[in-house]
Amino acid sequence: MELRVVEHPLVAHKLTLLRHRDTPSVVFRQLVEELVTLLAYEGTREVRVEACTIQTPVAETTGVSLQRPRPLVVPILRAGLGMLEGMMKLVPTAEVGFVGMARNEETLQPVTYAERLPKDLSGRQCHVLDPMLATGGSLGGTVKFLTERGADHITCICLLAAPEGIEHFRSLVDELDVPTTLVVAAVDERLDERGYIVPGLGDAGDRLYGLAE
Repeated sequence: MELRVVEHPLVAHKLTLLRHRDTPSVVFRQLVEELVTLLAYEGTREVRVEACTIQTPVAETTGVSLQRPRPLVVPILRAGLGMLEGMMKLVPTAEVGFVGMARNEETLQPVTYAERLPKDLSGRQCHVLDPMLATGGSLGGTVKFLTERGADHITCICLLAAPEGIEHFRSLVDELDVPTTLVVAAVDERLDERGYIVPGLGDAGDRLYGLAE
């Protein structure tokens, strides 16, 4: 597993605003969209392309187009949905699937409750979206789910990650023998006793969409 921490002034600035507890949901959502687009630029460096011939207003030339099958973007519900628009702005022709995976707050283990994905992902590059890599269980479970369906290259994009989550995630995906890249805006200090990232930014889903009791 390759870890990429995107060090850029605009990434750091937008992340600082996201962390602030007084940032309202409407602003938080806009910042997430902008930040994900910046992270997606780094996360799509290995996207597969092929040569194509086009006609410019002046002459014929050779360029590149995205290979088929097209990349598959997979937000993890519900918080990953807040990252989808930022990703699709960069790769508008990508296809989208969904995985619903929640963390049991007592065991801290992931529980899958929904999925909408192609049955056969052979030859597909997948981009998984999840704001917070805390314990690493949900993200690792999703990557395993995708590889079991044939995905052969996976990039995960997260806003924040905890060191404990990175190591757990690494141990899970390294067993799968599928090229996996983790792109994050920052690696924070640690997890607290509840499994939340410190200093973090709180519950990303709640800050994006409010409480859903």
